[in-house]
Amino acid sequence: MKKLVEEVNGEGLDKLIGERVTFFCLNYIYTGKLIGVNDTCVLLEDPSVVYETGSFESKSWKDAEKLPNNLYIQTAAVESFGIVK
Repeated sequence: MKKLVEEVNGEGLDKLIGERVTFFCLNYIYTGKLIGVNDTCVLLEDPSVVYETGSFESKSWKDAEKLPNNLYIQTAAVESFGIVK
């Protein structure tokens, strides 16, 4: 079987530490500053839950609610991630 994705040091989540990252998960969308990564979780600072995205061309989310504390997300629940807004 052909390997389509190569593992490269410093890529993926590691490359995004310190950036505001959006995680599309099984049930919700989360966004915040990525401050930690390990084998099972990521840690977001200043996190929000995005309830309604609005246009992806917009500079902000249509409805994103701030959470009161840092947030851990299990990587097993993440479908995709990246810098979106």
